[in-house]
Amino acid sequence: MQQHTTNEPPLRVGVAGLGFGATEFLPALERMPQVTLVAGADLRPQALEAFRTRYKARVYDSVEALCRDPEVDAVWIATPNQFHAQHALLAAENGKHMVVRKPFGLTVEECQRVLDAAERTGAKILAGGQTQGTNPLIREIRRMIRDGDLGQLRAINMWAYTGWMLRPRLPQEVDDNLGGGIVWRQAPHQLESVRWLGGGLVRSVRSSTGRWRPERPNGTGYFAAFLEFEDGTPCTIAYNANGYFDTAELIAWGEDRGMAERNRMRRALLDGTLDEAKEKEATRFGSIVEGDATPQIPWETGRSVVSSRGGPWTPGNQGVFIASFDGGDVRAAPEGLYIYDDAGRREVPISQRRGEGMVFMDDEAMELYEAVRHGKPMLHDGRWGMATAEVQWAILESARQRREIILQHQVSVPDGY
Repeated sequence: MQQHTTNEPPLRVGVAGLGFGATEFLPALERMPQVTLVAGADLRPQALEAFRTRYKARVYDSVEALCRDPEVDAVWIATPNQFHAQHALLAAENGKHMVVRKPFGLTVEECQRVLDAAERTGAKILAGGQTQGTNPLIREIRRMIRDGDLGQLRAINMWAYTGWMLRPRLPQEVDDNLGGGIVWRQAPHQLESVRWLGGGLVRSVRSSTGRWRPERPNGTGYFAAFLEFEDGTPCTIAYNANGYFDTAELIAWGEDRGMAERNRMRRALLDGTLDEAKEKEATRFGSIVEGDATPQIPWETGRSVVSSRGGPWTPGNQGVFIASFDGGDVRAAPEGLYIYDDAGRREVPISQRRGEGMVFMDDEAMELYEAVRHGKPMLHDGRWGMATAEVQWAILESARQRREIILQHQVSVPDGY
C-alpha cells in the first residue's frame, strides 16, 4: 500500500482509535514515504480486521497493548477526547512519540502529567493537531506578521456558523463533561489559528456559552469569546454549531448546500426517529454497512464526510476571519487572500493542494517526523497543546463564573514559525 522513497527509515506508526477521526488522517499517512502504518488498536473487531487487512499490520484491542509494541515508534491518538491524556500518558511512559488529536487534555493538570512523563522518557509530543490552524492562508498571514508587510498586527476577528451539533454523534461527542461540545471539539480550529497569528501568549479570556437546543442538551453549541494577548492585541471568536445558518452564505462565492440535511437531522433527533448509532457507524473506519458484510473504508466508498473538495476556499469549521494591521486588513479570498490597504483591494493567490479541504494531515506528520529524525523544534509540541487546552478550559470556566480568566500556561510561538 505504501511506497517509501527516502533513504531514512520511515516512522513506524501505531493508530490508537479507528473511528471517524482515523478516516481524516489515514489517507494522508498512507501516501507518505516518511510513515509506515504497523499497528492499530480499537474495541471494534470489524475495524481491527479492516486495518489488519489493508495495512498488513498488527492489531490490538487496547491502547496499552499497542503502546507496549516494540515495533511502534509513534502513536497517533484518535480515541475519544476524555481518554486523550490517559492514552498519551501510556504512550509517553512507554517512550513512544505521539500525535494527540485536539484537545491534548481536558485539564492543565493531566496535560502536565503527560509532559512530565515525556520528559523522563524522551518522547516527542505533537499535541492538538488536526485543525485548520496551519492551513496555507494562516501560514501566509503569519509570514506577513513576521515580515511587517502591513505593519503591526492590531486585531483578529473570527466567526463560524455550522451544523456540527446536527451531524451523527456518539454520546460523548455532545457532552461537555466528556470533552464534547464545540468548545472541546471545534474551538481549536479557531484557537490554533489566532494563537499562532497573535504570537501564542494569550493573557486572558472572557466568554459566554450557550446550550439552548433540546436535541443536544448536554453539549455547548455556541460560544463567544474575547481573548487579549499579552501585547494587548484583541481577538474575538464566535462559533454557533446549531445548524440553522451556515457561514458559507457570508462569502460572495459561497453556497449553503447542507440546510436540507441539517433540517432532516434536527427533526429526526427531536422526534426520536434517528438511528444515530447506525449513521455514525457508517462514517467510521472498518464499518459494516447493512447488506454488505465487508468492512468499509469510508473515503473509498463515498460515505466519509471528511472535507475533500477542491475549488475555492470556504469557511468550514474555522469560519470567516479578518486580521487587522496598522496599514490594512486581510481576509480569505476564493484562491488565496484579499489584502485591503491604501491602494484598495487585491487578491494574492496562495498555493493550496486540491482535494484536501483546509486541514493538511501530512504537514502534521512531517512536523513530528522532522522532530524525531532531525531534532527540529515543533510549533505544536506538548506545551503548545497544553496552552490551547487552557484557553478551551477558560472559555467554559469564564462563562460559568461570568468573569475574566487570567491564563498561566501560555507559550510563545518559537523562532522560525
